[in-house]
Amino acid sequence: MKITPYISRELHKDLRQEYVKYAKIIPLARWLDVKIPSKWYRRIVGGLEIVCGIALTFIPHRRTKQLANWILLSLMIAAISLHWAVDDKLERSAPALVFFFMLTCRLVVEWQIERQDKAEAAKASAKAPSVGSTHSNIPAKLAKND
Repeated sequence: MKITPYISRELHKDLRQEYVKYAKIIPLARWLDVKIPSKWYRRIVGGLEIVCGIALTFIPHRRTKQLANWILLSLMIAAISLHWAVDDKLERSAPALVFFFMLTCRLVVEWQIERQDKAEAAKASAKAPSVGSTHSNIPAKLAKND
C-alpha cells in the first residue's frame, strides 16, 4: 500500500500524506542537511519491506533470513521513533510496535536454535573418537585385551 494504490486507494492516499510529515523529520537527513522527497522515502521503505518479507518467507538460507530480519527490525525502530516524533496516536504506531515485537521474538528463537546447534555439534565432536585411534570400531572391553 506504500507503493501502489492498487489495493486501497484511500489508504494509499492517507499513507502519502503521512509520509510527507515523516520525510521532514528523518534524523539522518536532518544531520546531513539533505532533503529526501517523501515519495522516494515511502517507496524505499515499502520496497525494503516487500523484499525482506519475501526473503523471510521463501528463502531458506539462514543468514539471508537474519539479514532480512535485521533490516525489518531497523525499519520498525525507525517507524516507531518517527511516529513518536510526530506525536501520532497509539493506533497509528501499533502496527510498527507489533511487528517490532514479532521480529524480536523471531531473532531470539533463531539465536536459541543456533546456540542449540552449536551445543549439539560440540557434544558430537566430544563423543567422536580421536583421529589417530587404531581401535575405533572395537568395543572398549575387547580393545583392552589387544
